[in-house]
Parts: sequence; structure tokens; C-alpha cells
Amino acid sequence: MPEILDQARTQVLGDGVGLDQAGVLAVLNLPDEHLPAALQLAHEVRMRWCGPEVEVEGIVSLKTGGCPEDCHFCSQSGLFTSPVRSVWLDIPSLVEAAKQTAATGATEFCIVAAVRGPDARLMKQMREGVAAIKAEVDIQVAASLGMLSKEQVDDLVDMGVHRYNHNLETCRSYFPNVVTTHSWEERWETLRMVRDSGMEVCCGGILGLGETVEQRAEFAAQLAELDPHEVPLNFLNPRPGTPLGDRPVVEGKDALRAIAAFRLAMPRTILRYAGGREITLGDLGTRDGLLGGINAVIVGNYLTTLGRPATADLELLNELKMPVKALSATL
Repeated sequence: MPEILDQARTQVLGDGVGLDQAGVLAVLNLPDEHLPAALQLAHEVRMRWCGPEVEVEGIVSLKTGGCPEDCHFCSQSGLFTSPVRSVWLDIPSLVEAAKQTAATGATEFCIVAAVRGPDARLMKQMREGVAAIKAEVDIQVAASLGMLSKEQVDDLVDMGVHRYNHNLETCRSYFPNVVTTHSWEERWETLRMVRDSGMEVCCGGILGLGETVEQRAEFAAQLAELDPHEVPLNFLNPRPGTPLGDRPVVEGKDALRAIAAFRLAMPRTILRYAGGREITLGDLGTRDGLLGGINAVIVGNYLTTLGRPATADLELLNELKMPVKALSATL
């Protein structure tokens, strides 16, 4: 057994203390023959510190496309030739999407907008949309609307939004290679205000943007410092017309190594399968990740790419005897 896994068994599994950046890097560099042991340990950590339940979430885009930012992986940027054009979703459609999400057994419905940050129009539509959903659907509402002001954070709390997603996307040292229209620090400041407001913090990123293995370890350590309630782990699904449209997808074994490493860095965090797992891992790899530290999934489609059918994920969870987390009566 490699020394890093022995250390993790004592420190992470035993004491609930995550690996530091050097430890994460050691896991990311494990040879293939030690990957099953790393995944098994990550699964034990997840079961001990998070339990067997899996949180299921659906997402919908309130405003799609036409974003002024230049995130190099994103087909919703209005600066690239990618074929996503600006579209707004009306309130009845939003409520219907929430109903369909709840019907899968999901407890979380996230409203997403492709913007730098919300303007008055978007905040008004959010208020109306959240109220309409809460009147008709028994589901928790989360949001992802870009960078916020303190006033906007307070408004979302007042609406009853219980969790806010704002991804750091990648580590601080690599971020300027991926986005130039705003800074990593601006994203961090939004996350700090969300945490201070009492909303749950959801923050993750995308692997496979061209970062080194060392930078993946840096990213895991920075997320651990933020200590978010949830980390969505995406793998790049290259979009035509974007600057990263020709990048290769992450190798399946590297993706699984990352899942184990991120779990060992953050033993108590909800670690969620998000975009790109279908092309990176396929069905077998999806199963391996659920047995290697993942304890949440987004079901159905993503914002501009197709996901697995919700029924496929729910059948797999049932087969693995992983109960879907019930809607919390306290929220």
C-alpha cells in the first residue's frame, strides 16, 4: 500500500482531516494499479463522514447564452462562435421544470443564468420564479447567477434561496489562462459574502482545461480552504466554437483519481457528479465514481450539453443500494 494511502487511512478516514495539497498531489500521481485502493478508501471516507445517502439535483437555465464573459470552455459566451444564442425562460416553464425535477426524486432545483452578474430584470424574475416554485413544488431552490453584490446576496436570502453555486472553475494560478474578463479573486469575494449570509456555498470547477496535475492539487487545496457545502466536479466536454473546443477529454482513470483525491481532501463535503462524466467515464466509470467518493448527482441534461437520463442514474443508485436523500424538513 502506498504511503499516502496509509496516511489518508489514519488522517482522513480516522480523524476526518483532509489531505493537504502535497497529499492530494500524491494521490493524483498514484500508478494505475493503486487506483482501486484509492477509490475504496475514498468510498470508506464518504460513508463514514457523509453517510450512504446521495443528493439528487436538477438544473435549468433561466437565461441561456449571450454572456459577456470569456470563460474559454463555455458555449454561452457571446464572444465566441459557439451556437448558443440568448434565450430567457418564462415563469410557467420554470415551474414546470421544477415539477419535472421533483418527480425524479430530486430534492434540489438550481436556477442558472449565463451572466456576469444579475441585473434588476433578472433579480425580479428570480423573485417571481422562486415564489412560484415554492407555491407549487416541494423542493429546495438553489441559484447560480454569477458574481453578486452584498445587496443581491441579501435579496436571494430573502427569497428563500438556500444554496448558491459559483464555481472557481480552476486553481488561482491557472485561472487567467481560462478567463480574462474577470478575476479569480472576484469570484472568491462573492463566495465569501454568500457564506457570511448563511446560504450554503456550492463551489467547484472543471478538470481538463489544460491545467497540470500540480494545479489540480492546488485547486483541491483551495476548495478545501473555502470549505464549501458542495463541490460539483465537472470534466471538460469540449464545445465547438470555444477556445477550448479542440482539447482532448480527461482520461477515465485520471478522472477517477481526481474523484478519490478530492474526496480525501474534503471528507465531509457533498461531492457531486456534474458535466462531462458521460463522455469521460461512461456507465462503468460512473459506477466506479459512486463507489469512490461521489455522493451527489445532477440528473438529466446540463445547461448546453446532454446528460444521462434521470432514470439511468436512479436505477444505478438503487442497484448500489444508495438511498436518495430525502427533502430536509428543516429548510
